[in-house]
Amino acid sequence: MNEPNIDKPQLLLVDDDKSLLRLLTIRLEGEGYQVTAVEDGQSALKKLQNDSYDVVLSDLRMPGLDGLSLFEEIMGIRKDIPVILMTAHGTIADAVSATQRGVFGFLPKPVDHDELRTLLQKALSQSQAAQPGDWAKDIITRSPDMLNVLDQAYRIAQREVSVLISGASGTGKELLANAIHKASNRNNKPFVAINCGALPENLLESELFGHAKGAFTGAVSAHPGLFREADGGTLFLDEIGDMPMTLQVKLLRALQERQIRPVGSSKHVDIDVRIISATHKDLHKEMEEGTFREDLYYRLNVVNLKLPSLKARSEDIPLLARSLLQQSAQRHGVNVSQFSDDAMQQLVTSSWPGNVRQLVNVVEQCVALTQTPVIPLHLVEQALSATKQSWPTLTEARDAFEQQYLFKLLKMTDGNVTRAAELAGRNRTDMHKLMKKHELDAADFR
Repeated sequence: MNEPNIDKPQLLLVDDDKSLLRLLTIRLEGEGYQVTAVEDGQSALKKLQNDSYDVVLSDLRMPGLDGLSLFEEIMGIRKDIPVILMTAHGTIADAVSATQRGVFGFLPKPVDHDELRTLLQKALSQSQAAQPGDWAKDIITRSPDMLNVLDQAYRIAQREVSVLISGASGTGKELLANAIHKASNRNNKPFVAINCGALPENLLESELFGHAKGAFTGAVSAHPGLFREADGGTLFLDEIGDMPMTLQVKLLRALQERQIRPVGSSKHVDIDVRIISATHKDLHKEMEEGTFREDLYYRLNVVNLKLPSLKARSEDIPLLARSLLQQSAQRHGVNVSQFSDDAMQQLVTSSWPGNVRQLVNVVEQCVALTQTPVIPLHLVEQALSATKQSWPTLTEARDAFEQQYLFKLLKMTDGNVTRAAELAGRNRTDMHKLMKKHELDAADFR
């Protein structure tokens, strides 16, 4: 047996037709691939467990372990390896089923060599891009858009610049922030995260900057704060768009001076942290409305990474669903191995307004309710229906309460903004900003 040539792409070829196996091996080696050829799925699995391959090219219809079953097994070994299936008995249904499960490509026999060459080149390009290392091992993707984000993330991780991650709720902003930290030179220091929309202003200030003993009622001991907890590492500020204006000023000063002053203390403390922030809001709109500081925006947004929605990376849904299913089944100690074909098709074609977070919820519900190793369509439909009325995030709940509160206040004061501001404990300027945010007009209440 020839020793693997690490300079050549490693291709595992699987087909029970010996003559075709020899022919394809000769052709592919002529194209510059290092080819390992085997005649059945079980032999392919043994090779995959011991060696590393960039792409797998397999027959669909084989005795024993067929192509789709082999693909399912491969996903349990290495989720990022592209698999291309060939068949002399190809149908549209086969192709649809294969691609919905996450198979990279599908070729009918006799194989057109130009089509095969093009498909292998695309698969190889993905395989190389999808191997960023351990730093991003928790991010499962084959989406070109997502791989492009990861490529940018890896490059900026090496530079000491602030990063703003934007994207809808549930797209995995904290996961990406953590990956950037792992790829950076600060990876041996702490990664500390906080949701800026989850705490009231005074508590958020104390959490970030720390406080001295006796700084306020209940401060029975000094608290270092998250800036010092993340010293030398990365501080992730999630939902930065929800940070109150007064704290935005203090954050900007801390970033400019690389110092913080704990609440109730007269001493400044030097800090050494990298800031990664995230938001689902349109910060340009927030700046126009005066609820987010422009100078802080440009300090935080040296580099912007935008995460695509789950719907925009639908090719990742089968990979994510299988991985989440495996994790959930293992965690709960139940025998659940896969989704039925029609259940997977439902997952792939759904709209996913809640993004990956919603998918996690759907898979968890299916695992909890299934009574068979294969999750049926009706359980997926039931879980999807339930998550459409999912519990709101704290930010969503707070915004809904704020709007309802303002509505009642303006109704009670007959649209008198000055009186409404007094009752709310705010000044007129703040009240007008809040009314604009929730699209409320005082004239409608007079």
